[in-house]
Amino acid sequence: MTSSDGTFALYIDGSCLENQNVNSQTPAAWGLAVVTGDNGLGKGSGEILEESSGFVICDADSQEFIGAEVGSNNTAELTGFAMALRWLLIEGGQQDAVIYTDSQYAGNLATGEWRAKANKALVKSVQNLWLEVGKLRNIEWRHVRAHRGHRWNERADHLANRCVNNQAPIPLTFWKPGQR
Repeated sequence: MTSSDGTFALYIDGSCLENQNVNSQTPAAWGLAVVTGDNGLGKGSGEILEESSGFVICDADSQEFIGAEVGSNNTAELTGFAMALRWLLIEGGQQDAVIYTDSQYAGNLATGEWRAKANKALVKSVQNLWLEVGKLRNIEWRHVRAHRGHRWNERADHLANRCVNNQAPIPLTFWKPGQR
């Protein structure tokens, strides 16, 4: 069920329709593709174990609220990171994991390498999840370049884009990297 070295690969991405003058009503969404058998090179090795997507929740009264005050690309990337970590806590057993993202912002904030200047409550939630997952398994994150044909990063991008536009994702068997 995992990659050849026993590691889960989780690809995340975020999307926002109007990423200027954002507020709590601005639509933003995340996408997650959990891959097994991935070598990380972007050629599409491995298979999708699970994929999901959802909206950034800015309503503090919602059960799904994790601290986002606005919908933006950054809050979508951070929420995607949180959802990958949640998947590891709930579904991921104790296998080692690598989270791949095209957002250095999300990766460096999640791991505490950078200090948050904005989105502080959301960042704190993600950092707490990172620490919790880190107690159960080896975990790291790696940056991948966006929109460069990396198959699974493109799939996470597709999932986020389709979600934010209220469209179902194209089934993997009919989808091509770069297709939104």
